[in-house]
Amino acid sequence: MNSAPKQNKKPSMKSPTSSLEPFKFSSEMIPHNEDAYLRKYRQTAWEAYQALPFPAPKDEPWRRTDIQELETTRFTFPEKENQATPNIPPKKCLAAITSDERRAGQIISGMVTPVNQLDPDLVDRGVIFTEFRTAEFEHPHVLRELLNQIVKPDEDKFTALAAALAQDGVLLYVPKDVKIKKPLHSLYCGSGEYHAFINHLVVWLEEGAQVTFVHESVSPQSENRGQIFHNGIVEIFVGKGASLNFIELQSWGENVWSFTRERAKIMGDGELDWIYGAMGTHLMKNFSDVNLMEPGANARMSGFYFPNGRQHFDHDTQQNHLAKDTTSDLLFKGALLDESHSVWQGMIYVAPGANGTDGYQANRNLILNKGARADSIPGLEIMADDVRCTHAATVGKIDENELFYLLSRGIPRAEAEQLIVMGFFAKIMERIPFEGIQKRFTETIREKMSRGEPNLIERMMPVDN
Repeated sequence: MNSAPKQNKKPSMKSPTSSLEPFKFSSEMIPHNEDAYLRKYRQTAWEAYQALPFPAPKDEPWRRTDIQELETTRFTFPEKENQATPNIPPKKCLAAITSDERRAGQIISGMVTPVNQLDPDLVDRGVIFTEFRTAEFEHPHVLRELLNQIVKPDEDKFTALAAALAQDGVLLYVPKDVKIKKPLHSLYCGSGEYHAFINHLVVWLEEGAQVTFVHESVSPQSENRGQIFHNGIVEIFVGKGASLNFIELQSWGENVWSFTRERAKIMGDGELDWIYGAMGTHLMKNFSDVNLMEPGANARMSGFYFPNGRQHFDHDTQQNHLAKDTTSDLLFKGALLDESHSVWQGMIYVAPGANGTDGYQANRNLILNKGARADSIPGLEIMADDVRCTHAATVGKIDENELFYLLSRGIPRAEAEQLIVMGFFAKIMERIPFEGIQKRFTETIREKMSRGEPNLIERMMPVDN
């Protein structure tokens, strides 16, 4: 198969210009590394960052997401001493680690006291689960083999910046035929005003490996009005016959602007179950691609999002079928309140000769008041015969029959609306392996609905402690 993966077109130097001013970052901020390959990787990424333009409003992937109010000149990295020894760790950042639910390993990083734990038995079996910067010093030989294989630093300006300056992140490496029964969990926390948080995640499963990995990005809701900038890369490799459940959740504060480039590469008979949940940020732009490289590769992508206020969520997904007899199934669901805006752009691409492809994508949106808006844009590009590819998109309101049924049984309107929204998300939420995390996201939904416009959604009943 000679066809290259179908990916978002790289920005041209002749692209319409953006009015954004350059970041104040410099090459002196590139993290030091003693490994020659890793130094070159970061330096090359920095050069690409300097050469590439900011996305412009006329660039197709960015037409519906305006980033012109991003205060690029004001961002700085948090002081390391404050990052390593915070005075009082934000309560919300610690909510995920107070549970007694069993984990095979956990990483906590960012603006909290760091933690890096992994079951000793897994260490003996060759599993690596550590912070990205630690991996650069302790496992450079592994990163030399993995970096630049899935996400290329020169794909766009934000991706290049993340590759050059990533201060945090995770390396998860699972050797051949190693099956990890208990989930792994990482928690990344950012806080403050005009801070930049840049991270890089690499998840690599060799042939026959199995693991469930939950990664969370959080920051406390606060009175801070200053922006926070988050920028990240996620690279995933699922080897032959391997199986990865990857749950990625973000509940950033509403002063965060987040930009991420994420891609998975799945080999023959490999399986990826990828869940993406979004509750926070002021604005987010997320690119999520799966490349099905060999026969039997299978990907299921699920997403849920719930913006309110003036939040803007933009998901850009691609399912690239590059070999015959591959399967992909995507379902993204969103509920929207107030004057929030969601964008979902999806593409199924079938390469020449990729016969036997079975691809499906759907986006379902629930509009909870007339001020909210959802743009849903599915797409197909099929270059082969003997395939089955379908898509669906809906934007609607709460079903009046469902609401009437609940009201007729004495359930208050606010509770009834909450039950309907919870049911809308239920099947996706149930697939999160930690009950404590499920509960926090459920409470976030309840809290968002309780803050809805009074004449549209009544305040919810108090949450039971």
